[in-house]
Amino acid sequence: MRFLVESPHTAHECKLVVKLVQSMGYLNNFDWGCREGVHTGWVVIEAENAAQALGVVPALIRNKARAVKLSKFESETVDKWEIDE
Repeated sequence: MRFLVESPHTAHECKLVVKLVQSMGYLNNFDWGCREGVHTGWVVIEAENAAQALGVVPALIRNKARAVKLSKFESETVDKWEIDE
């Protein structure tokens, strides 16, 4: 399963969080909004469940992070949808 992991942190925590992610070996997997003032890191990761996906987030901020299971829609399914007006 694929998960989008979102890991918000404060400006004060920023450098430490990025260094911790680097030490965990995931630095190049993450995208960061910090330089734009959005202190959040995002990564799409394969994992068996949300708890495992959150393992890429440093323990310091893991309680603020979330993992969203991703899915795709098939065109055939979407073509059958009726839109409520």
